[in-house]
Amino acid sequence: QVQLVESGGGLVQAGGSLRLSCAASGRTFSYYAMGWFRQAPGKEREFVAAISWSGGYTSYADSVKGRFTISRDNAKNTVYLQMSSLKAEDTAVYYCAAGRARSNLELFVGGKEYDYWGQGTQVTVSS
Repeated sequence: QVQLVESGGGLVQAGGSLRLSCAASGRTFSYYAMGWFRQAPGKEREFVAAISWSGGYTSYADSVKGRFTISRDNAKNTVYLQMSSLKAEDTAVYYCAAGRARSNLELFVGGKEYDYWGQGTQVTVSS
């Protein structure tokens, strides 16, 4: 089992920045690819960013590319999402997820490939 707890959400003005954190506990964090997803009211959950267990490979949704950065600190069992140039359309509940990877090259963009999910943290961007 892997337990995930997100933090860092809040209210921010458009153009501002926030950094989300996701603290993991339980099984060996280092062997898990990590991802961030979000769900806005009335919309389906969507992929935001993913990172391989080594941190050497990342992937981003087109809507956040160039504005968001995913990173991880395996010594602290934590994955981060640095969000900059925030827009009103970034408003959503943000979830982190962990998926058992077969190698340090692997990451996942599909929600079904993740085994564990956090409870989410609300991000609200005012325009």
